[in-house]
Amino acid sequence: MSVDLICLDADDTLWHNMRHFDATEAALLALLRPFAEAHVAREKLNACEARNLKLYGYGAKGFTLSMIETALELGGNDLPAKVVTDILEAGRALLAHPVELFDGIEETLDQLARRGRLVLVTKGDLLHQEAKLAASGLGDRFSGIEIVSDKTAETFRRLFARYDVRPQRVVMAGDSMRSDILPALEAGAWAAFIPQALVWHHERADGPGVHQRFRQLTSLAELPGWIDAID
Repeated sequence: MSVDLICLDADDTLWHNMRHFDATEAALLALLRPFAEAHVAREKLNACEARNLKLYGYGAKGFTLSMIETALELGGNDLPAKVVTDILEAGRALLAHPVELFDGIEETLDQLARRGRLVLVTKGDLLHQEAKLAASGLGDRFSGIEIVSDKTAETFRRLFARYDVRPQRVVMAGDSMRSDILPALEAGAWAAFIPQALVWHHERADGPGVHQRFRQLTSLAELPGWIDAID
C-alpha cells in the first residue's frame, strides 16, 4: 500500500521551538524568586497553563498571559509593576525569536515530496505560526498548510476528508505523543514519533505500545526510509 499524504508537525519537528519557551520560563522563575522557590513557581505556572488552554489555546501569547497570571497569584499586591513589564517583554521576545531549522530538514523534505503530498499540520496562534512558516522558507514545499486549535482524532479525520485520502495511506510525523501520534493512530493513519529532549508537560503521554502503524525514529531524516518500508 503506497502513502499518498505525509503530514508533518512544525514546532520541534522542522525547527527548534521548546528551547525558546524553556528559556523564557527560566527567566520568569528568576523574576519570581522573591515570591516563590523555582519548583513552586513552575508548578503554579503549569497549573495556570492547563487551566487557560481552553481560553487562550496554544502558543506564545497564551503562555505570556499565563506567566502574568502566575506572577500575580504569587506576588499579589507586592508584585512590582516592573515584573509585569519584564514578563511582557519576555513574551514579545518569544514571539520574535529566529526560526532555526533542524539540520538537513530541506533535503529531507525534498526526499519526502518524492513519496507523497506534504501537508504541514501545526497548532497554536495563527499569526505566530504563519510568521514562523514564512521565516522558515519552507512554505512552498507543502501542498497544504493546516494551522489548527488542537490536534484530535476528529481533526485528522476532517483533514483526510479535505485532501480526499484514505487514512491507511497517510503518515503523520511529529514530536508530540499526545498531539501528533495518538490522535493520528486513532484516526487510522500511520504515525512516526520523533521525540526531542525538551517536552512541554502538557504534551507528555504514554505511547501506544506495540502497534503495526507506529514507529519511533531518532530524526525526521529516517522518515523516507520508513515510508519506503510501508510501501
